[in-house]
Amino acid sequence: MRLIAENLGGERGGEAVFSGIGFALGDGQALVVTGPNGSGKSTLLRIIAGLLPKAEGRLLIEEGGDDFPSIASACHYLGHQNAMKTALSVTENLRFWHDFNGIGGVGVEEALETVGLGGIGHLPFGYLSTGQRRRAAIAKLLVSHRPLWLLDEPTAGLDKASEERFAGLMTRHCGSGGMIVAATHLPLGIEGARELAMGHSPSPLLGG
Repeated sequence: MRLIAENLGGERGGEAVFSGIGFALGDGQALVVTGPNGSGKSTLLRIIAGLLPKAEGRLLIEEGGDDFPSIASACHYLGHQNAMKTALSVTENLRFWHDFNGIGGVGVEEALETVGLGGIGHLPFGYLSTGQRRRAAIAKLLVSHRPLWLLDEPTAGLDKASEERFAGLMTRHCGSGGMIVAATHLPLGIEGARELAMGHSPSPLLGG
């Protein structure tokens, strides 16, 4: 499977934010998107996810087969918001996302154990601390299999131990053939990741 972006341009409020962005990712590869605030990192991820229209250029998934014929079907998007209902329990939230996304993944309890939240699935999501909420949102990536992870500041609110645990999860995802595009101000610890610096001159196509 390959994710290809060619000559992408993005807008915010009718004003151009970036243009000329290109990259190609294959199985097992990760791209870390860096740059100052306002350079378009979040806009780029939302365009890839299909949440915003692109101003120009082309985006496509190749060789996704019947299971993943489009980028939307192939991706998990983890944005600034955790996308969980505060009144529902952690388990209820994760079961919803599993049922919504479908296609493989681990069980809810195993996902919670993996992110260090074993034994608290019965608690309302709204009772959790900021770091626990982010870890529960990360567990969404595990309960349904999607080969492409789109991550916007994924370690926001995490302590050092949780950052290291998540770095291991991302490395394993790539090791099993998954792909990651992550926007961040901080090092993520993804082994072998390439970097796309936003807010500079238009980048050439990053092959892969």
